Amino acid sequence: MVPADAAAAPRRRQGTAPLTRVVAALQPAPPAPPGPPPADVLVLGVGNYLVGDEGVGVHAVRALAEEAWPPHVRLVDGGTGGLHLLELLRGPARVILIDATRDGAPPGTVTRFRARVATDFPPALGAHDIGLRDLIAAAAVLGPLPDIDVVTVSVAELKPMVLELSPPVAAALPEVARRVRALVA
Repeated sequence: MVPADAAAAPRRRQGTAPLTRVVAALQPAPPAPPGPPPADVLVLGVGNYLVGDEGVGVHAVRALAEEAWPPHVRLVDGGTGGLHLLELLRGPARVILIDATRDGAPPGTVTRFRARVATDFPPALGAHDIGLRDLIAAAAVLGPLPDIDVVTVSVAELKPMVLELSPPVAAALPEVARRVRALVA
């Protein structure tokens, strides 16, 4: 015989949560607070930091990150990047790329040009690399490209397993910063 008050109480297996807690756990999470607005300008430094002067884009963007920038500017160390940088190119109105080039100019020469199509970009410095040319060609297939300015620093030789820039390339960093600031203004 079951006592009257026990018969009226709902039975619950030991160790189970009351239904109200289970239902609350199934409710959708509240929307996440909005993040920072997307950057209007992306400054993307690329290159292999482990190959001396080839990493000048990375060195430059790291130096730029030490300075104050307006909130509409995003600085990114793209490293050796490759195709995983595609997503970064889908959003900003303007991209400023910083990279090394072997163009025959004296080491440390800083050049800026406006790129409109993939062939405007210098070929990759290494045969195994996905260079800017390949990255931009892939991005163009996915949709319209942002306005792209490229700031290059001429290099002479690549030295594997060297983290420092050569003196003429290191001396070019202030000029790179000046040109990037002028492009952002």
